Amino acid sequence: MIYPSDAENIHRAAALIRAGELVVMPTETVYGLAANALDENAVRKIFEAKGRPESNPLIVHVASLETARNLASEWPGDAQTLAERFWPGPLTIVVPKQSSVPDIVTASLPSVALRHPAHPVAQALLRETRLPVAAPSANRFTELSPTTPQHVPEEFASMILDGGPCTVGIESTVISLIGGQRRILRPGMVSRAAIEEAIGPVEVGVGAESPGQHAKHYSPRTPVFLGDPPPSGNGVRLDFALMPSDPTGYAEALYRTLHDLDQKRLDWIAIAPPPDTPEWDAVHDRLRRAAHRWS
Repeated sequence: MIYPSDAENIHRAAALIRAGELVVMPTETVYGLAANALDENAVRKIFEAKGRPESNPLIVHVASLETARNLASEWPGDAQTLAERFWPGPLTIVVPKQSSVPDIVTASLPSVALRHPAHPVAQALLRETRLPVAAPSANRFTELSPTTPQHVPEEFASMILDGGPCTVGIESTVISLIGGQRRILRPGMVSRAAIEEAIGPVEVGVGAESPGQHAKHYSPRTPVFLGDPPPSGNGVRLDFALMPSDPTGYAEALYRTLHDLDQKRLDWIAIAPPPDTPEWDAVHDRLRRAAHRWS
């Protein structure tokens, strides 16, 4: 059931998380399925609800930079610089973890992915719980992430907190700082250029320490095709002119638009790709994964 995110309901949601239950919380990126990150049994409920393999690590959301540092066994200078520059916000930083972080959160890896979200409801809930919170997107594994509370299956959690539409609209940028590397594992709306301006050159690649690495991900139930549609069937062409023309606006509208089209029981959705320039990297990543096995 969807609840307004007033002080009383945030207090109730925090109590549920402390008791080992799941709550759906808004963030500026997407809605997250939240559990106490230090409670192995509570975190296991996330994997069960989503049908998510335990080999896929979770992002831990924190109320402060101090909490993040307490969960890390090492806190590199680059992590401090990035946190001071981009937190609170849509950047996840992967660092070596403390033993207090259960292996189920990190897919038994020695690293942990940390984020300090900017959404005021998420911040209020994290302060109220006084706990780090594991919170992947509140959707079934590989399906479209929710950017409004109405996108979330009601059976997922004891409460869904309504924080309005997400303002970023796609998942956070993930950067790994393990072993002296600087590697973007998942593009997002904190761009490579902005990160390099803060800490210098970075690599781009994939890594088991980040979620969102599956080839098929962020997908509506309706088959998605990039470019030309199939020759037959009832579908919709999503031309570039029908979407916001800037990367920020496009990202904010993308999942909401796909959720709306998914309700129409179409045979296909054909999407005209946006410009192939670096500022569109995160959008291209989501579109490629949404269309995997179809285009």
